[in-house]
Amino acid sequence: MDVAEAAGVSKATVSKVLSGSQELSVRPETRRRIRDAAQALGYRPHSGARALAGASTHALALLVPALANPTYVTIARGTYQRARELGYLSLLAEDFHGQEADEAFSDLVQEGRVDGLLVASARPGHPLVDVLSRSRVPHVFLNRAVEGSGRNVTMDVALSSVTALNHLHSLGHSSIGHLAGPPGIAPSDTRKKAFVRHAQTLGLAAAPTVSGDFTEDGGVAAALELLTQTEKGQAPITALYTSSLAQAIGAMGAIRSLGLRVPEDISVVGNDDLPIAGHLHPPLTTVAMPLHELGVAAVDALVAAMEGAPPSDVVVPTEPRLIARGSTAPPRGRV
Repeated sequence: MDVAEAAGVSKATVSKVLSGSQELSVRPETRRRIRDAAQALGYRPHSGARALAGASTHALALLVPALANPTYVTIARGTYQRARELGYLSLLAEDFHGQEADEAFSDLVQEGRVDGLLVASARPGHPLVDVLSRSRVPHVFLNRAVEGSGRNVTMDVALSSVTALNHLHSLGHSSIGHLAGPPGIAPSDTRKKAFVRHAQTLGLAAAPTVSGDFTEDGGVAAALELLTQTEKGQAPITALYTSSLAQAIGAMGAIRSLGLRVPEDISVVGNDDLPIAGHLHPPLTTVAMPLHELGVAAVDALVAAMEGAPPSDVVVPTEPRLIARGSTAPPRGRV
């Protein structure tokens, strides 16, 4: 039994009502009966059919992996402001890695509740990536690239490691550790590989890496592992470069818990820059990434796709830049 038969109306009427069209004059009780029948039968309107009916929502959705990560605050601000300029509303949602979340966003795609998706949570194996590969809903991936998708909006993440290492090396550090993000996350893997590669280019005495969450707790755990498990014969680490600002805050706490000082004993550079970095004790040296520009570029790419442009990868041209503050200094014995 289909929805039209269950509700006692024509298929054309069902199509108009479920696509959100206001062109057809239908009594409220009939609309209610159609929606009740659709729900009972588990019917989901096809997003393509909604688009053909002209039922644009003028809404975009930004899916981020964690609202607690301050990095995404700046990205979200860029997407929201650019979307408003172009006549769209940008919605923000968190991917909390649960089945209900995956189903909710699959529904969002399949039911055409938004005109396009900005996906910053394309973790490996995410069900939404598969759903989107089979969907006609316009979408782009930002900050986390999906290989082969041809619709990635990214930054020069590798250059962030080069920038941090050049700064620390110029101060005289030759034993520098890196707190990487979780393995399997594209930006983290890229940053880690660039760190190891450029450390070799600079001829550093040691460049060990440890993976951890992008959080403060992740920074504490990774820093303690690096600073307390130095291999025999390896020079003591005198500087750390972290994958996130939150990790850097945790690392500074871990350093103090070991009775060491920042920057007198250990210099710290954090990735990404937010106003709080300048108010820490000591103020944190950071590599500022073009996060706002990333959000703007992602909206531009998505709207272009919605208007029929072929998908293409975009790299934000703004390069990472070092913001030197009080958390970095020459190692002991160097002036």
